[in-house]
Amino acid sequence: MGIAFVGVGYVADLYVQTLRNWTELLDLRGVFDRRGDRLATYAAFHGVPTYDDLDAVLADPAVEIVVNLTNPDQHHEITGRALAAGKHVYSEKPLALTLDGARELVAQADAAGRHVVSAPSSLLGEAAQTLRRAVVEQVRGRPRLVYAEMDDGLVHRIGYQNWRTRSGAPWPAEDEFRTGCTLEHAGYSLTWLVGLFGPVRHMVTGVGLLIPDKGPDTPEPYATPDFSCAVLRFDDGVMARLTNSIVAPHDHRFRVFCDDGVLEVDETWDFSAQIRSVPVADSRARRLARKTLGWDGGRVLKPVHRRRISTARRGYHMDFALGVAEMAQAIRAGRVPRLAGEFSLHITEVSLAMQHPERFGAEYVPRSAPGPVASMLWDDGAIG
Repeated sequence: MGIAFVGVGYVADLYVQTLRNWTELLDLRGVFDRRGDRLATYAAFHGVPTYDDLDAVLADPAVEIVVNLTNPDQHHEITGRALAAGKHVYSEKPLALTLDGARELVAQADAAGRHVVSAPSSLLGEAAQTLRRAVVEQVRGRPRLVYAEMDDGLVHRIGYQNWRTRSGAPWPAEDEFRTGCTLEHAGYSLTWLVGLFGPVRHMVTGVGLLIPDKGPDTPEPYATPDFSCAVLRFDDGVMARLTNSIVAPHDHRFRVFCDDGVLEVDETWDFSAQIRSVPVADSRARRLARKTLGWDGGRVLKPVHRRRISTARRGYHMDFALGVAEMAQAIRAGRVPRLAGEFSLHITEVSLAMQHPERFGAEYVPRSAPGPVASMLWDDGAIG
């Protein structure tokens, strides 16, 4: 299926290097960026064709899916133009910077008979799918509580100036700080949570800008929270605490506390991460073993499926092209992509509400609600 990249900054390198996982499904017809120097460098390094402007991308009948990799403040405009041109769109997160904008895009896609999907797609990776099966089968009993961490350390003090992709694109520090760690990263845990337990029914959030001066790349003005914490409530009484920051030390754990123990993973950005099933430490001996050895008899769950995937330098063990590939599979099969429409809208709404309690209120009830989550489990082994 023909695709085109619009925007070839930092993240575009991560996408193009993982397209090799899907050579029989995805055909990159070309790329475009409004910065001619960046476009020329990217195209020469990766050996891909270019378009002269966005209109040329949208006029190409071979392009069925536009992959929107522009800066977040351009997502709404670019996605809207692509949908108006009859294209499907896979957009980097967030879908839009306002809830009204995100709703407009989903409604526009529905009216045009097109699909719009927002990253991240890590819910479709092996680790999340293995955890999904364990929760459905209640291998540790009924789930009650989830702790999801998305902390990335003191980013402004750990040498981000040296973060460059293979083609030389620098990490866009000022734009990242302005957009905020919640909109940039909450979706990784949120997609897992919604894929496991359904839509967020109620949430309470606290945020703060704890370090206003992040050096020479600090945006002007700068008021975006660098810390957020939300308590989320789902159906059946399940609750979750989701934390995002670029202050606390790196921690991407995801733990589901159940009646008979814990299902846990250390790194949600690693598609091949092990899912551990740990029993309740219900005896003094087991508690002592856990304290001294760091282990209490848990076992590693067998993955739902295994893939050898190509990953990208400066990227975690993630298949960035997976969401585009699943979208293409769905379009070919005549079904709705698993993360399309209302699902992506819900992730966007909850992320926005987490980052902006001054707009939505510290206590908030999301209005969007994706359908049944059963389809989120790839029982058919569709990712190969």
